[in-house]
Amino acid sequence: MRIFILESAEQDIKDLRAYILFRFSKEQWLTTYGRLKEALAIRAGHPQAGTIPEELADLGATQYRQIISGKNRIIYEIREHAIFIHIVVDTRKDLQSLLARRLLRSHPSH
Repeated sequence: MRIFILESAEQDIKDLRAYILFRFSKEQWLTTYGRLKEALAIRAGHPQAGTIPEELADLGATQYRQIISGKNRIIYEIREHAIFIHIVVDTRKDLQSLLARRLLRSHPSH
């Protein structure tokens, strides 16, 4: 399956990179990034193998799956013959709060 990394997930990866480079080292970033890429490559061949995030299962959003890569969660959506990466987030962060912020940011009030 083809994998598409959405703009929101690209920003997540950039934020993660900046955080790791600032707090740790370039080597740590390269290790983390390599693990993320490896997890996505494996998932391309087995998209259904990811688990449905509990926060999204409660909403009935079963087209979304997650994989854990180190200390990061990758939230993706399966649509026909493609995988869309929506979120890359630290496993310790509250996913529901993140989703609420993203929804509010993508639908500004007029």
